[in-house]
Amino acid sequence: MSRDAIVLLGVNHKTTPLAVREKLALASGYEDPLRALGRLEELREYYLLSTCNRVEVLFTCSDVATAVRRVQDTLFGSMITAEEVRRHVYRYVNLEAVEHLFTVAASLDSMIVGEAQILGQLKEAYRHATKAESTGFILNKLLHKSFSVAKRVRTETRIGASAVSISYAAVELARKIFGDLHGKKVLLVGAGEMAELAAEHLVGQGVAEVVVANRTLQRAINLARCYNGQAVSLEELIDQLQRVDIIISSTGSPDLILRREDVRPVMRERRNRPLFFIDIAVPRDLDPGINELDNVYLYDIDDLNNVVEMNKSERDKEALKAQRIIAEEKLKFSKWLANMESTPTIIQLRALIDQQVRGEVEKTLGRMEDMDQQSRQRLEKMVAAITGKLAYPPLHFLKTENHCIPLPDRIKTVRELYLMDNGHHPQDQGPQE
Repeated sequence: MSRDAIVLLGVNHKTTPLAVREKLALASGYEDPLRALGRLEELREYYLLSTCNRVEVLFTCSDVATAVRRVQDTLFGSMITAEEVRRHVYRYVNLEAVEHLFTVAASLDSMIVGEAQILGQLKEAYRHATKAESTGFILNKLLHKSFSVAKRVRTETRIGASAVSISYAAVELARKIFGDLHGKKVLLVGAGEMAELAAEHLVGQGVAEVVVANRTLQRAINLARCYNGQAVSLEELIDQLQRVDIIISSTGSPDLILRREDVRPVMRERRNRPLFFIDIAVPRDLDPGINELDNVYLYDIDDLNNVVEMNKSERDKEALKAQRIIAEEKLKFSKWLANMESTPTIIQLRALIDQQVRGEVEKTLGRMEDMDQQSRQRLEKMVAAITGKLAYPPLHFLKTENHCIPLPDRIKTVRELYLMDNGHHPQDQGPQE
């Protein structure tokens, strides 16, 4: 009578390089992969999440090993090699899966710890799962709980308040110069991890447009697609300076890619509208002399590091609070799961005892139809009282926390004592002489 297992499989920015994640991203949306998962008879309930930084599938099943193999083949098998699946796809089962989902929802597992975007992505994925009718009693409860965990973390901690990454510090400086970033246009030069991080933050701050310039145009296209942006080649860099407001550069170039003399004529074309450069490349991409031009602001990685160091200790304290909240909520959910596991036995036991008591009463009193209404009510009350007293000891044994005897063993004991699984019941044995 054990319940189905909860399993979570996935890849993210921590376990899997961008080149592999790109292959697994659900370019066609949720509908087709959810339909494919629906054809797997090993799954009872299932839910799929896809963002630029992760693809995760959450499901319930009775045979974990078989279900994991089928899901991996269905979602990942045609995209990456078996060796890449083995190396990059992580697996969590039961409470580990619950904890991971809560950690993701609370944005502790995000590329940017504390960002708010992931919760919206989880809810959007849930809308698709609901439409496909792929979630049921367990996953509905678990996913709604993950949303409330995220809300608790956001309400009770300041996890999203401090810049603790270079790219977020860059965005904070941009806000100091421009104030509100809504309506601003951003050019990312380079399509590596730093550019990804910067794009995450900027989209979260409401920028109007993201343009990605990269030596390899396909990489630029892949990153731009995540943020509904535009991709351009590096040869178009100077032309793009006329139409954007913020430039974040993070290429691996050994030489400067922009010099003071490249930017000076651009400022004339812009009629001196402010231009904000952030150079997070090592070695530097941008000529320090750019900072000498009027209405041009240039910050390098050392400037950003100063902002980050001041904020790191504060974020670490908030992360500890968030982890405590997740631990509390995981414990609550584990108790809910345990109660759910014992519920079928509790219902069956109550029905069994009630049946036994009523059977004996009927044998003794014969035809009960002749009884008047008042006598019948008294008899019903007596039957209920006897049933309750007989059911109390085994129910107490099942429901009370007992650290010496695990719940599955307690369920097994009760089911064996009351012969609940072998087709006959204690009253079938008759009285023992």
